Amino acid sequence: MQIPTTDGLADAFAACPDHGERHPGVLMYPDAFGIRPTVRDMATELAGHGYYVLVPNFFHREGPTPVIDLPGHIGEADRSALVARLMPLIKDLTPERVLRDADAYLDFLTSRPEVGAGPVAVTGYCIGGLLATRTAAAHPGQVAALAAFHAPVGADGPESLLRLTADVHFGHAATDITPEALGELNRSLDAAGVDYTSEIYPGTVHGFTMSDTDAFDPADLRLHWDRLLPLLTGALAKG
Repeated sequence: MQIPTTDGLADAFAACPDHGERHPGVLMYPDAFGIRPTVRDMATELAGHGYYVLVPNFFHREGPTPVIDLPGHIGEADRSALVARLMPLIKDLTPERVLRDADAYLDFLTSRPEVGAGPVAVTGYCIGGLLATRTAAAHPGQVAALAAFHAPVGADGPESLLRLTADVHFGHAATDITPEALGELNRSLDAAGVDYTSEIYPGTVHGFTMSDTDAFDPADLRLHWDRLLPLLTGALAKG
């Protein structure tokens, strides 16, 4: 699947229920390792709950996914070298590029015949959680739910949260944020008037949702679903 953007075509993966009804749309940003079997499985599982799920390759300017060669399992010994190769691509993904792409992704998602009218949700993992947060902040009238997991969601500063109108869940890895920093982030969300939950998943390390990494934690992946699915149901039903 190809999404037209102002900087060329972005390849993407989409999953939706088999029956021919229209479904709420979900834009899912993967982690920095991109679209791969684990991410496809997660999108397919979410689609099975009644959503059309679109997963874009946000590194599309570098070529189709995978933009770097990945091992079948990403161990801790592999992670540092892989992240070092991806870091220049992440730095090239400027906020302006992110928002141009977000416009294209949402236009494509909402134009699908399988997607119903009404608000959409945006989810993201790792750096994808930051992209999801930027997308939700830039489209307050369209994005009704935002979920981000083990993501640097506060990287743009507290003022960026003021534009959020979506219902929000932030699921943090214990190694990614201190309780003090969590309190500061949550106070910013309170000040912005956001309807949110924001919590540290106990004992987790960065990347805990991804089953093809050493960071994976099956219990906390289940907790992720326990938080995500009610968020989507409640927020998208409001619309």
